[in-house]
Amino acid sequence: MIVTLVHIWVKEIFIQDFIAASFENHKHSLNEPGNLRFDILQDADDPAKFTFYEAYESGEAVAAHKNTAHYLKWKDAVSGWMAKPRQGIRHNIIFPAEKTAW
Repeated sequence: MIVTLVHIWVKEIFIQDFIAASFENHKHSLNEPGNLRFDILQDADDPAKFTFYEAYESGEAVAAHKNTAHYLKWKDAVSGWMAKPRQGIRHNIIFPAEKTAW
């Protein structure tokens, strides 16, 4: 199982647009095969900084996510709104080890 923490910095003028576009991506991502979680967090001290917590059962499920229509639509919509390139850091899930615990 894999978690990716995606750190995103958004230009302040686009924060609300980014949130709206990201909600759509979140909503559809939750229904993908192999998705365990898809949380979107906004930094409490810097409202222009977001972290996506994306948990998937496998690398194949992660790759499939990146080919979905909703992800590609989100990626295209938000590309000009970012203050700097987003940064994704992959992690292996240690606990909970059982899918049923998610």
